[in-house]
Amino acid sequence: MKIGILGYGNLGRGVEKAVNASRDQELVAVFTRRDPAGVTIATPGVKVLSADALQDMQKEIDVLILCGGSATDLPEMTPKYAAMYNVVDSFDTHARIPEHFAAVDAAAGKAGKIGVISCGWDPGMFSLNRVYAASILPEGEAYTFWGRGVSQGHSDAIRRIEGVQDARQYTVPVPEAVERVRRGENPKLTTREKHTRECFVVAKEGADKARIEKEIKEMPNYFADYDTTVTFITQEELNAEHKGLPHGGSVIYTGSTGDSRHVIEYRLTLDSNPEFTGAVLSAVARAAYRMNTEGQKGAKTMLDIAPAYLSPLSAEELRAHML
Repeated sequence: MKIGILGYGNLGRGVEKAVNASRDQELVAVFTRRDPAGVTIATPGVKVLSADALQDMQKEIDVLILCGGSATDLPEMTPKYAAMYNVVDSFDTHARIPEHFAAVDAAAGKAGKIGVISCGWDPGMFSLNRVYAASILPEGEAYTFWGRGVSQGHSDAIRRIEGVQDARQYTVPVPEAVERVRRGENPKLTTREKHTRECFVVAKEGADKARIEKEIKEMPNYFADYDTTVTFITQEELNAEHKGLPHGGSVIYTGSTGDSRHVIEYRLTLDSNPEFTGAVLSAVARAAYRMNTEGQKGAKTMLDIAPAYLSPLSAEELRAHML
């Protein structure tokens, strides 16, 4: 199947690696809203084109993978391109998923295309595990812990504070909370009891560090509800010690069947958040293509995709080696 990538940031580069590693996928082109002449990709011989070229390339691309941001890019991009292509995105603003789904469903359904939204690990792989566990053990509760890992959105929020030159923010599960859940205690945990936030900040020369720290710790929707530590370091220290984008977490579900207690846990430890997310998007592109060739259309999520559609293996191979 022939794949196009729109957007070539960290996620776009992750998708590129995943597509090139797939035996049944071929990268046709990378599309950018920047000047294509200024974008160099890792794959030799693959074209870099303006996003405007997507108006006329429907016959050359089976699935277009959208690598924009959830805040402003994907709410506009996904419905727009679902009217022309089978598309896959990683929209991760949980509260707005229903309205995003509706917009994509209308566009893709009218065009006879598939638009799979909110793919990745949360939403995505974690969503699947929450549904599986709750379906098997309806008398139970799901707990989701994120980290230890870099939150790109929270890091960006710190960088927007006056006097901040650069920053990385780590989300860290509280070990005691995780262990209480694993023991099957079913605790009622507040936001502050589940995670802490660690901020490593490079301040501009002469900046008021006390003010910066206060603004970080009091920032609503980001840090105000968490125990937050702020550590000021040099740019050289940040570049040397915090240049990666690791992440991960776990879904722990505790439930019962009569007098018996059960704990289900799914855990991810990721060296690279964007590369892993890119690998999920590549697998979902395979599913989108297959579903559309069977006549399916409209918006979908990973909850709507049978596992066999994600795999490059045939049904016979899956039964013989995976079942």
